[in-house]
Amino acid sequence: MLGGNPLQKRLLITCLTAVIAITGFFLPAGVNQAEAAAPTTISYGSENGDVWDLQNRLNRLGYKIEQDGIYGLETEQAVIQYQKANDLRIDGIAGPETWTQLKKATPKVSPKDLHWLARAIHAEARGEPFKGKVAVAAVVLNRMDSSDYPDTAKGVVMEEGAFTAVDDGQIWLSPNNEAYQAAQTAVKGWDPSQGAMFYFNPDTATSEWIWSRPQIDKIGKHIFAK
Repeated sequence: MLGGNPLQKRLLITCLTAVIAITGFFLPAGVNQAEAAAPTTISYGSENGDVWDLQNRLNRLGYKIEQDGIYGLETEQAVIQYQKANDLRIDGIAGPETWTQLKKATPKVSPKDLHWLARAIHAEARGEPFKGKVAVAAVVLNRMDSSDYPDTAKGVVMEEGAFTAVDDGQIWLSPNNEAYQAAQTAVKGWDPSQGAMFYFNPDTATSEWIWSRPQIDKIGKHIFAK
């Protein structure tokens, strides 16, 4: 309930309306909390979501390391190289100072991009295993990183003929929490598609062209391809 006098109520409602008009949507509370949460200090031997995030950011900066979610020797050496290059304390540990510098150098996708990733996941991969949901988001992100495609999630998803869910209208369904979780996981760097630019359901695909693409792996009902 809104409290205070009538003028205060009207002002608050006006402000809320303006926020909705600018953003166009509200993300689930858990998504905002996850985005705001500061990464933990991680080091050799760590295995968690922040390691995926760290490895993804280092790779985006040109430190070619395996993205496996394990803070091994290769990741530690990359952190040390990054710390040396940026005049940070050289200890091979991803602590607050290193994270702050990394975040400045590698901004994440926008809340709007995250929302469209979740839309694509929910529309295209409902009923798929979580790994398959993340893989669908990864394909969108891979296209965003390519000069051959738009650089926003909405641009990639809404490109003419790109996604079946746009043609049949399912893209407008409201994403659930698992779709947002899968989107966040993909943004942090896990790419089960292994760099795929395409995916398709072999039971329903009618395009001869898509079958000509080099196949990488099958996850759930989808085949992921280059």
